[in-house]
Amino acid sequence: MIAALHRNPLAVIATLAVSGALLWLMAHLVTVKPGVLFWISVLVLWALVWIGNDALSGISTLSPVATRFRNLAVPAIFGLTLLLLWQLVVKGFGISPVFLPPPSDIWVRFSTSFATLKADFIQTFLRAVLAGWAIGSLAGFLVAILCDAWGFLRRGLLPLGNLFAALPIVGVAPIMVMWFGFDWQSKAAVVVIMTFFPMLVNAVTGLEASGHLERDLMRSYGASYFDTLIKLRLPAAMPFIFNALKINSTLALIGAIVAEFFGTPIVGMGFRISTEVARFSLDMVWAEIAVAAIAGSAFYGLIALVERAVTFWHPSYQSRKDQ
Repeated sequence: MIAALHRNPLAVIATLAVSGALLWLMAHLVTVKPGVLFWISVLVLWALVWIGNDALSGISTLSPVATRFRNLAVPAIFGLTLLLLWQLVVKGFGISPVFLPPPSDIWVRFSTSFATLKADFIQTFLRAVLAGWAIGSLAGFLVAILCDAWGFLRRGLLPLGNLFAALPIVGVAPIMVMWFGFDWQSKAAVVVIMTFFPMLVNAVTGLEASGHLERDLMRSYGASYFDTLIKLRLPAAMPFIFNALKINSTLALIGAIVAEFFGTPIVGMGFRISTEVARFSLDMVWAEIAVAAIAGSAFYGLIALVERAVTFWHPSYQSRKDQ
């Protein structure tokens, strides 16, 4: 069946559309504790969506535009299927919203509390996360340049990377609050600490990635240290630097949210999550989690797009492109 679908893209689309529509309808019409036939139907439809999505991911005779659309559609279909199954399981088994709210309740909360979610997003992401990520990553990169120029700095600082990476946020955050106050600046300081050493270690490693033959050739041309750095070693280090930026994008969001648990104004994702958990308002907690997940994924994706534009020439990107 899968082989036949691979040869017929229209059949793949039709299978996904019909199965997905029926799953969506069942998720909206489900009652508490439906019969065995209902769950068998759900499993059959879920299997059809799975087969159709697998066939869609395996179609190779597509135009470049269609291929990009396919690469976005496959994970989107997979995620939507999981949301529908979540809705079906919670509603079908009568699970209490206090324990696990269904996606429909989370969407209602998202719609009704949009202003609050927006204020929390601005406070946590646009202020603490972006400021801490930018300062920590830039500082790590600049110190990596210094470590590359002076070996004693590299021998002294890099061993401290593992030590600082092991620092618990729950211990650092209260100290930063004492130093920088209760507003977003203290959370940005926590993010700086979390993002500094990943950039430092990756950038130092990347600066060593250029080959000895290339560096010998630059020296034979009489190139100075900075000429070699700008024209050879920094371009070769770009994949390592962007890897650090992507790693830091997730660390920054986690660090800022957790830091808000330890002293913050009455706004912010971490503050809202801790407050609403105490009130057993799990739909608001999940709405905040959804906002954080969307923001973090979009931020990571934006960095990946910039990486593609900057390192399109690099062999590592070409090898990923050919896969």
